[in-house]
Amino acid sequence: MNQTMQAVPQTIASPPPDWYAPVASDLEEVERILSQTLKSRYAQVQPVVDHVRHYRGKRLRPVLLLLTARACGKVTPAHHVLGAVVEMIHTATLVHDDVLDSASVRRHVPTVNAGWGVHNSILLGDYLFTHAFHLASTLDDVRACRLIGKATNRVCEGELCQGLERGNLDLTEAAYFDVIDGKTAELLACACQLGALFSGASAEVVQALTRFGRNVGLAFQIADDLLDLIGDEQTTGKSLGTDLEQQKMTLPLIRVLQQGPKGLAERVRQVLLAPDNHKREALRPYLVEGDGIDYARRKAEELAGRARKELACLPPSACRAILEAVTERVVHRSH
Repeated sequence: MNQTMQAVPQTIASPPPDWYAPVASDLEEVERILSQTLKSRYAQVQPVVDHVRHYRGKRLRPVLLLLTARACGKVTPAHHVLGAVVEMIHTATLVHDDVLDSASVRRHVPTVNAGWGVHNSILLGDYLFTHAFHLASTLDDVRACRLIGKATNRVCEGELCQGLERGNLDLTEAAYFDVIDGKTAELLACACQLGALFSGASAEVVQALTRFGRNVGLAFQIADDLLDLIGDEQTTGKSLGTDLEQQKMTLPLIRVLQQGPKGLAERVRQVLLAPDNHKREALRPYLVEGDGIDYARRKAEELAGRARKELACLPPSACRAILEAVTERVVHRSH
């Protein structure tokens, strides 16, 4: 283990209790399955695997899966396994994202690549992916493997597409939404779909809740992109400005480049193409003037509103109320 990793703070952020109060015991079972599944027989591997516990945030994907299941009527042991599966897949993407972005901090702690290097980070991400698929196969239900496999393919495809579009300052809004639909929204949609499906909900309800998860995911990613541009690193607990450094086009930038006044759009292009490392500070006034920031916020709020409407398929309950609150929190957040 890299000696610089020994002083990692032990405080792990957790979501507000009202997010998961009705599924607290279920979430504990998901955590138990995660810990059990990710035990390695190699002493030198376990510290690297254990480090990703510090990546724990809101546990949004398993929480949505469990809340959706309970809102539809019941949580089963299969839901606990599936909650662990979607969280492992999500964590794998974070590990790989940090490599791609050369990020050094996540959740206020050093990233895996900062402590153990790029080579080991890539292998750890692969390790998490393969464990997720193996765990899903233990359910002996082809639906779980099929849906999770399809979603993971879409996630990887979205990430690959985003990487290939780096530096494309002419990326369209439609292309951007297609990318984030894959890289972020797909797994959230899958989590809600699995929650509803394995609770025995009707096909119509499963479809509505899948759309709910997708719209939440799109809104979440837009909010995340805004944080990368105007957020505070100490508050977010992760490296910011990486999208700009990697020349990844996000919605605020696309809005100004395509719809802003010609002179303003040209100044934004000049900043993006400049070799300096202070792009966030330089771009902020242009993004405000060109309606990039407010436009992205409006889009995120619109998608959150669409997500809330999909919840009309559920009877009133504490879980439905929390799902409604989630649509607000994913948009209006500081980390």
